[in-house]
Amino acid sequence: MRWATFTTATEPQPLVGLVVDGIIHALPPTMTLIDVIANGDEGQATAAERALRDPSGIFPVEEITLLAPIPRPPSVRDFMAFENHYVTSMAALGVPTNPLYYRQPVFYFSNPAAVQGPTQDVRVAPGSTSYDYELEVAVVIGKAGSNIHPDDAEDHIAGYTILSDWSARDLQEDELTFQIGLAKGKDTATSIGPYLVSKDELAPFKSERGFNLAMTATVNGKQYSSGDWSTIYWSFADMIAYASRGTTLVPGDIIGSGTVGTGCIIELSRVHGTAKYPYLVESDVVELTVAELGSIRATVTAADELISLRGGSR
Repeated sequence: MRWATFTTATEPQPLVGLVVDGIIHALPPTMTLIDVIANGDEGQATAAERALRDPSGIFPVEEITLLAPIPRPPSVRDFMAFENHYVTSMAALGVPTNPLYYRQPVFYFSNPAAVQGPTQDVRVAPGSTSYDYELEVAVVIGKAGSNIHPDDAEDHIAGYTILSDWSARDLQEDELTFQIGLAKGKDTATSIGPYLVSKDELAPFKSERGFNLAMTATVNGKQYSSGDWSTIYWSFADMIAYASRGTTLVPGDIIGSGTVGTGCIIELSRVHGTAKYPYLVESDVVELTVAELGSIRATVTAADELISLRGGSR
């Protein structure tokens, strides 16, 4: 099953529907995708049958505007589950590899209000001259739980999607010197979509820790990133177990994988130079594709004005 959250030319209120062969079969306007997934796999199957049997509307995909599957998630946790990205990107930022990475996964909390759809323009962060994409996959939590065992984590996954937490690397580098976490370096935009793809659709591609699915990125049509989901070091089962320690995950929560190896400009520019892989500027078009999940396509727009602060003049 593939689920979309979308608007139409005549209906600005978000709708939810089942996507079949490029056609969206809409559920009643009162339903959200969280309503669908909160009832587990059986609930998704029931909602899909209802959408096909008695749709509230039928829309070709090319005639609607896709939103993020969960437009305002309860929470967004983004991990660094691909070892290649962790080692290379941290080295580029002057941070040594921490042996703790191999004993537990690590994540930061992102901004749910910054979540946007898979075709929406992306603004450069104010003050940044080193703006970057991140080619990631993510799961949406469908079943609430706390202190989840990795063996049980699969039951809590509603489906998979693509995620990019657009990153201001220069702001991020400054913030890392405080050892308090990421803030404005990651705060401007997080693109998610285009669809929420159910677990059964990806089952044929299962590997030891991920899936044998290609992940690629282009900038203005030029190939930048090329990786594979199967290279992930920490599985989503481990990420969910870790995220749920001492707290509760709820339906609609987003768990991002972090960037696949070579899946961002900071990695590529470190190895090959910024002349070959420059950071993003206004009017650049970025396309992020994961096999079986679809693509995010975003045009970069100019940053908002950088407003100066009143204090801090030492």
